[in-house]
Amino acid sequence: MSILKYLNSNEKDKISKQDEEELPKEIKLSLDLTSNIETIKKIMGYASDIIIREFTIASDIKIKAAVILIKGLAERELINEQVIGPLMSNDRFSGAKDNIEVFQRIKEYGIPNIYVSEEFDANNMINELISGNTILLLDKIDRVLIVGSSGWKDRAVSEPTSENSVRGAKDSFTENIENNTALIRRRIKSADLRIEAFKIGTKTKTTVLAVYLKGIAKEDVINEVRNRLKRIKIDGILESGYIEELIEDTPMSPFPQIEHSERPDKVSAALLEGRVAILVDTTPYVLIVPTIFFQFVQSADDYYERFPIATLTRFIRASAYIISVILPAMYIALTSFHQEMIPTTLALSIAASREGVPFPSIGEAFMMEATFEILREAGLRLPKQAGQAVSIVGGLVIGQAAVQAGIVSQAMVIVVALTGISSFAIPAFNASISGRLLRFPLMIMAAVLGLPGILAGLSIIIIHLNSLRSFGVSYMEPFTSAGKNKHKDIMVRSPWWKMNRLPSYIASRGFRRVAHDAKPEPKTDSDKRSNNE
Repeated sequence: MSILKYLNSNEKDKISKQDEEELPKEIKLSLDLTSNIETIKKIMGYASDIIIREFTIASDIKIKAAVILIKGLAERELINEQVIGPLMSNDRFSGAKDNIEVFQRIKEYGIPNIYVSEEFDANNMINELISGNTILLLDKIDRVLIVGSSGWKDRAVSEPTSENSVRGAKDSFTENIENNTALIRRRIKSADLRIEAFKIGTKTKTTVLAVYLKGIAKEDVINEVRNRLKRIKIDGILESGYIEELIEDTPMSPFPQIEHSERPDKVSAALLEGRVAILVDTTPYVLIVPTIFFQFVQSADDYYERFPIATLTRFIRASAYIISVILPAMYIALTSFHQEMIPTTLALSIAASREGVPFPSIGEAFMMEATFEILREAGLRLPKQAGQAVSIVGGLVIGQAAVQAGIVSQAMVIVVALTGISSFAIPAFNASISGRLLRFPLMIMAAVLGLPGILAGLSIIIIHLNSLRSFGVSYMEPFTSAGKNKHKDIMVRSPWWKMNRLPSYIASRGFRRVAHDAKPEPKTDSDKRSNNE
């Protein structure tokens, strides 16, 4: 036992030493301009994309200066116009006694830029440099000025690619996090909108923002988001999926516990409900927490169309999800164990189609499902023009050839095709993937035990769903607790004038979203006569 404690203590010491080594040590600048330039070049490994421009400031004492920037990240024309040009030709520095006074004048009014800050540590300077900003150094000064100059090319705001909407807005998030926050603020013009910034990744130093509405989002959820983001220790964040895996409650579950979206209107609606949005720089997908299971069968169109239509489409999506999970397993169970439950005519038709097929139902089901998944993946990875042709033509050709060759039955082709189409009807791609994963274990249980195996598998899934939580909220809300205003926007989408309060399991209590007299009241004939009188 003592040896184990000794080993554990040694491992902890090693880990703590490694953490200390990873922390950058503070590097101070000297008073010599040439030495400072060499220090920055050495830290950057003498990279070829670094631009260094030395010049002399127009003052009585002729101070040497230099700007350092990175090609492609900084806007060079802006630096020429707002830094080098004004400093070389400006007479505001005449009469200055020394370099320190010139430095202060430059900081106060010498550079017409909205972002100018003073920095002492060379590591922080490097962080600003690789973020697209420009470093201004002066001779005989042991600190620098950071000038905002980020100007890389961004993708323009375009239509959503993975979340199409018939009636909703046609803009989507981009890889620029500043554009993304602007798209949200354009919709929510409230001073209660809060944006908290985090830097995550020892190498990438990716900007991650937590966005919420003060007074609507619960404080314990906000604090939990802060704590989980601060606990992340990783070398780099390149996409919001990195963050999702590092902060979700049950990472081994097949069900997604965090929703993601590229639609600003959907994220804004989530913020108005009391949720927290997590934006990650360089990715157009925004994370939404907390998340419940029924969010994945809801779409933005549900709130833009009238409530009877939205309710119908939600039931269609829920039915499609159930079909995509259990239909192949049901076919295997009925054809293998419970033929008496199939109508006689249909049973004879299935038996005739399976005549000459050398594999049992489970064999042909696995074969066709695997083929369908391969075709789906091939259609996603190929170029858009060729991908659609491969997925459609490949499915038709392979299915027809397999039936003619007697490898699978016609009924199995219909089952697999209906299962695949049903999975496409689910708005959330990550939720449809979970259904595809669960389909195969259910098929095995149906092949072994029949309908009791399917019921046992579904029971395990339901128990697992009830055990999940997302940032303190039960995954199966509102069915795990009773309360008013909880069921008005789950499967049945109530009219807006009836959804007067936000659900208490998401938002803070007591917040009213719709006025109590918002229900439309058309005028009657008696009202018209009284108005005429």
